[in-house]
Amino acid sequence: MSMVTGFWRDFWALCMSIVRSGFWRDFWALFKPYWVSEEKVIARLLLFSIIALTLAGVYMDVQFNAWYNLFYNTLEDKNKSEFFHQIVRFCILAAIYIVIYVYSTYLNQMLQIRWRRWLTRKYQTEWMSDRTYYHMQLTGNQTDNPDQRISEDLKLFVESTLSLSLGLLNAVVSLVAFVGILWNLSGALEFPVGGNTYVLYGYMVWVALGYAVVGTWLAHKIGKPLIALNFNQQRYEADFRFNLVRFRENMEGVALYHGEEDEMRGLRDRFTQVFKNWWSIMRRQKNLNFFTITYNQIAVVFPFVVAAPRFFSGAIPMGGLIQISHAFGKVQDALSWFINLYSSVAAWRATVDRLTGFHNAIALCQEQARNNPGIATASDGAATLAIDHVELDLPNGQPLLSNGNLTIAQGSRVLIQGPSGSGKSTLFRAIAGIWPFGRGRIYKPRDFDALFLPQRPYFPLGTLREVVLYPKSSRSCSEEEVLDTLTAVGLPHLIARLDESANWAMQLSGGEQQRVAFARALLQKPAWLFLDEASSNLDDASQARLYDLLTHRLKDCTIVSIAHREELAGYHQQRVTLQPGSGGTYRLSKLEAQPA
Repeated sequence: MSMVTGFWRDFWALCMSIVRSGFWRDFWALFKPYWVSEEKVIARLLLFSIIALTLAGVYMDVQFNAWYNLFYNTLEDKNKSEFFHQIVRFCILAAIYIVIYVYSTYLNQMLQIRWRRWLTRKYQTEWMSDRTYYHMQLTGNQTDNPDQRISEDLKLFVESTLSLSLGLLNAVVSLVAFVGILWNLSGALEFPVGGNTYVLYGYMVWVALGYAVVGTWLAHKIGKPLIALNFNQQRYEADFRFNLVRFRENMEGVALYHGEEDEMRGLRDRFTQVFKNWWSIMRRQKNLNFFTITYNQIAVVFPFVVAAPRFFSGAIPMGGLIQISHAFGKVQDALSWFINLYSSVAAWRATVDRLTGFHNAIALCQEQARNNPGIATASDGAATLAIDHVELDLPNGQPLLSNGNLTIAQGSRVLIQGPSGSGKSTLFRAIAGIWPFGRGRIYKPRDFDALFLPQRPYFPLGTLREVVLYPKSSRSCSEEEVLDTLTAVGLPHLIARLDESANWAMQLSGGEQQRVAFARALLQKPAWLFLDEASSNLDDASQARLYDLLTHRLKDCTIVSIAHREELAGYHQQRVTLQPGSGGTYRLSKLEAQPA
C-alpha cells in the first residue's frame, strides 16, 4: 500500500509543479510569440490540419473496430461472398488510414521545423544583438552551453509541446470513443456473493482501468530511476564531447607541452563516467524490458480471458470477442497515457525551465546595459577620435584606467605602450564600443570606418577566400585584388587553396594567421585601423614588410597600434604610454611626438 501511495505522491507532486502559475507563465512566454508572429496564418492552418487529421485517425480506429466484428463474424459463418466484400472494405479503410497517417506526420514535421526555425532566429537575434553574448560572458550572466539551448533545447521544446498536446488530444478522444464501445460490448457480468447476485455493468471498462493502473504503477516502480540516469547520461556525454573538441582545438599546445598523458587521463576519467552510467541504464532497462514485454504479451490474451465466459455462453459472437479485444487495447492505451504522463512532462518541464533561464539571462544582461550604459559614444563632427575623461573597470568592479584623456587626429599614426595588464587592449575594446564597464565619453568621427585586428584573429569556417575577406562578402573585392594582396603579405602559396574549405585556424600557423589579418586590412581599406599586438608572431623583417605595406597602400588611414616591440616606433608619428597612477590604476600620458 505504501508503494502505491508513493507513486501517486510522485505523480501529484509533478502535477502541482506543472500547474503552478509561474510555470505556465514561463511556458506561455515561450509558446505564444510564434502563434502571433508574421507566420501565424500558416502556423495555425498547419495546427488545425494536424488536429483534424488526428481526429480523423481516431475515427478510422473506430471504423476498424467495427470491421473486426463484421469480418470475424463472416469467418465464423463461413460466408464466402461477404468475406471478399469485407476484404475490399478493409483495403479502402487501410488506404484512407495510410493517407491520414502519412500527411499527419508530414504536416507535423513541417510545423515542427517552421516553429523551430522561427524560435532559433528569435533566440539567435536576442543573444547576438548589441553583443549581448559578449556582455553575458563578462558579467557572469552566461548560462551554461548557450549553443545547446539554441540547437537542442529549442528542438526538444517544439517536439515535446506538439507531441504532448496532440497525444493528449488523441488519448482523450480515443478514450471517449472506445469507452462507449467497450461498455456496450461488455454487457453485464453477474456474480453471486453471500447468496445475493450482483450485476457489474460495463465490466470490461473497469478491468481495462485496473489493468492499466496496475501495469503502469509497476512500470513506474521499475523504470523511474531511468529518468535520472538518462539525464546524467546526456550530461556525461556532453562533458566527454566538449573535452574532445577542446583537445582538437588546442592540439598544438598539447603537443608542445607533451601533455598527451594528462589529456588521455582526463578523457579516460570522463568516459568512465559515461561507461558506468550506461551500465546502470543497461541493468535497469533489462529489468524494465522483462516487465514491459511480459505485460504486453499478457495484454494480447487478457481481454480474451476476461470476455471468454460471455463468448462461450453464446452472449457474444466471434466478431464481438475480437472487437472487445481491440477496444480494450485502445482504452488501456488511453488510460496508460494519462498515468504515464509524468515521465514525458518531467523532461518537457526541464526544457521549458532551461529555455526560460536562458531567456531571462539575456533579458537581465540587456536591462543592465540599458540601466548602466557605461562609456557613452557620440560624434561631434570633428575629424578626430577624442577620449574624454574615460574610466575603465574590470568586470569585478576593480578600477583599471582613471581619467583617460586622449585626442587622435585623423591620418595620424599612434603607438600605445604600457606594461602587461595596464588596460591597453581594454581601451581598444572601449573604442570599439564593446566594453560595458566604465564611464566617460568617446567622440568619434561622423563616419567611423574602423577595423580592429586582435593578436589572435578570428577565422570563420568556410573557404579561404571567405576567411581572407571576413566579414565582407566574397564579392567585395576583385580576384586580382585578392591575389595581389596575398602575394604582398607573403602568402602566395595559399592562392591555389582560395576556394578550399577547411578549419583554417588549425591549418595555418600563428604567423600566417596574422598575415591574413593584414591582408584583410589591405583589402577592406578602413579609415581607422587598430592593431593590438597584431604582428607579435612575426619576425622583425616580416613585421617591417607588413607595416611598410600599410603605410604605402593605406596612406590616408589612421593607424593606432598596441605593441611592445620598440622597432615599430619608426612607423608611428606619436606615442602614448599607460603609466601607473593612484589606487592601482593606470593613466594615459600625453601624446609624444616620435623622433624623426
